[in-house]
Amino acid sequence: MATDIAHTHAVEAAAVIGLLPSRPRVLALGEPTHGEETLLGMRNELFRRLVEEEGYRTIAIESDCVAGMAVDDYVTSGTGSLDDVMEHGFSHGWGAFPANRELVRWMRAHNEGRPASERVRFAGFDGPLEITHAASPRPVLTALHGYLAAHVDAGLLPCTAETLDRLIGADDRWTDPDAMTDPARSVGRSAEAGQLRLLADDLVALLDARAPHLRTVTSPDDWDRVRRYGRTATGLLRYHHAMADTTPARMTRLCALRDLMMAHDILALAERGPVLLHAHNSHLQREESTMRMWQGTVAWWSAGALVGAELGAEYAFVATALGTIRHQGVDTPPPDTLEGLLYALPEDRCLVDTARLAAALGDTPPAPRVSPWFGYAPLDPAHLTGIDGLVFVKDTRRSEAGNADEGDR
Repeated sequence: MATDIAHTHAVEAAAVIGLLPSRPRVLALGEPTHGEETLLGMRNELFRRLVEEEGYRTIAIESDCVAGMAVDDYVTSGTGSLDDVMEHGFSHGWGAFPANRELVRWMRAHNEGRPASERVRFAGFDGPLEITHAASPRPVLTALHGYLAAHVDAGLLPCTAETLDRLIGADDRWTDPDAMTDPARSVGRSAEAGQLRLLADDLVALLDARAPHLRTVTSPDDWDRVRRYGRTATGLLRYHHAMADTTPARMTRLCALRDLMMAHDILALAERGPVLLHAHNSHLQREESTMRMWQGTVAWWSAGALVGAELGAEYAFVATALGTIRHQGVDTPPPDTLEGLLYALPEDRCLVDTARLAAALGDTPPAPRVSPWFGYAPLDPAHLTGIDGLVFVKDTRRSEAGNADEGDR
């Protein structure tokens, strides 16, 4: 079978674009596990070429969309320091990885001396969420309210800043890690949280209703920023409400709401130009995503599925599959699995045409691989028809920074 799928390409920008009918507005590169420097380094190399050769102008990763604004400020204008943005501009521990530091360093060097229209931008497209907790809505709600208070008549505001502060209360009520597994610890369905959800909706409605004027007195970057505050405020409060859910559907709702927030951020980024995404395969695939958690298996539609439904052919998804992660106990794949067939190819890494691969496999795809380690999700052969290209990497090396939170895909 290996000879039937041996038509491969180097992992290069031109080869990736060559698999697609046209250059997509959103091009997503997935990974089957988090925190492997081998994969992050490959991402950096490919994204650099896509920026330089194909005109992509935003690189967005699975990290906090609000914290990431500091990284964008640094790479576009030099605001702050590299050490500071790596410490405070990333979530999920991503700032500790050498390859992410190298990506930020390269983006800053690339932008030096270039006009704004040619600079590459950075963005996180995840919410301010961790597998252990969700953030307090205070920073985004107060930023949204402060912007509106400075630009519209006070009588149009649905509340004062003092009212928001009183309703939010202590931030540690919102960030209690025990609330992730104990809904009774969540404040998401308290009376105060209910009032905040209504006020957040009113503030976003006011922002939208006054947009014709506000856009004339606000720079495009500041307008993008305040819209992000609005999306994140409403999304966070919706997420906290779901954290207080006591029904069996609770984790399904939380996974779906997180990816919905991601999708809204991706679509907003795509409004300003072509975007490169990097995240776990499960957040970018077109098929329904599944994950086994402490309460059983949950299923939800990923950000990629939602964005793909909106953008159609302007969304493209290139998945990554792996042979081994020996330092995590993931050894040579069985030869009757998809990864096993690809492992028999001579290349250490390659780009595979998934349409040709699916045709070569015929009507009886190989058995799905079973991972001995929870942090790695093998590629489901049944998903090949929803993937525009497949990067296969034979072997990974141990990461210097350790793995990101593999439980938080």
